[in-house]
Amino acid sequence: MRNFDIIDYKDTRSGFGDALLELGKTNPKVVALSADLIGSLKMNAFVDEFPDRFFQIGIAEANMMGIAAGLTIGGFIPFTGTFANFSTARVYDQIRQSIAYSEKNVKICASHAGLTLGEDGASHQTLEDIGMMKMLPGMTVINPCDFNQTRQATLAIAEHFGPVYLRFGRPKVPNFIPNDCEFTIGKAIHMREGSDVSIFATGHLVWHALEAQKTLEQKGISAEVINIHTIKPLDEEAVLKSVNKTGCVVSAEEHEKNGGLGDSIAQLLAEKLPVPMEFVAVNDRFGQSGTSDELLSFYGLDAPNIVAAAEKAINRK
Repeated sequence: MRNFDIIDYKDTRSGFGDALLELGKTNPKVVALSADLIGSLKMNAFVDEFPDRFFQIGIAEANMMGIAAGLTIGGFIPFTGTFANFSTARVYDQIRQSIAYSEKNVKICASHAGLTLGEDGASHQTLEDIGMMKMLPGMTVINPCDFNQTRQATLAIAEHFGPVYLRFGRPKVPNFIPNDCEFTIGKAIHMREGSDVSIFATGHLVWHALEAQKTLEQKGISAEVINIHTIKPLDEEAVLKSVNKTGCVVSAEEHEKNGGLGDSIAQLLAEKLPVPMEFVAVNDRFGQSGTSDELLSFYGLDAPNIVAAAEKAINRK
């Protein structure tokens, strides 16, 4: 089992931007589209180096999705870029009809997801996007945890044929996944081995789960931490193998409880291995303005809350 220590602090959106530039240099079929948010999506370097392969659509996200779907007919691999709220809720009809139903090879890349968008408040803090996107047949849904993993995921989805929703964030967060750590779509990463409780975390909450594991260890509790970067397709084998060993579960995510990672795991366990399960997620609420740390604490999405959920799950065994 590897050590996952902080390398530095970086925003996950920059991992996307760096990888997009790499793809521009290695894959001539990759094109990029933006809805007037080049800087926010860190697409500047790609735009500067490949201006003929970039399309500025403006604040017309529905048109962007339709254009992206059309570009695939010519063999291109379009990467769309805007905020997660505008990448999903605002354009769900276009994604459903023109991309998912039509099985188009579009990569929907969504920044500023979840509560950690911060001070912009509830109108921009999408907490429903994973649920919306995973319900679409054929849609792959990926939620990486740090800069390095977002970079790896961006490179990987260019090689994957089919529609993809790639979700990442705004703030600088711990960057702890080594560059040489293998990333495979649909394959979870074991961060810590444990025997008392399985903690399945995604996105920004993977680091909080690792911090919670340290606290639990001090209390004599052995917690297994697994990074579920791909929510759909879910790594069912990894989930069931871990739960068979520990007998109880905590899911942790920066998303609504309904429709998120925990929802997917609960469905799997209800069918194949019912065990006590606790959810660390937003419970049927919208966001609000505040700093990233304030909001994660207020909504119960930090390490202390993961610790409490783990203890509760263990007590229910």
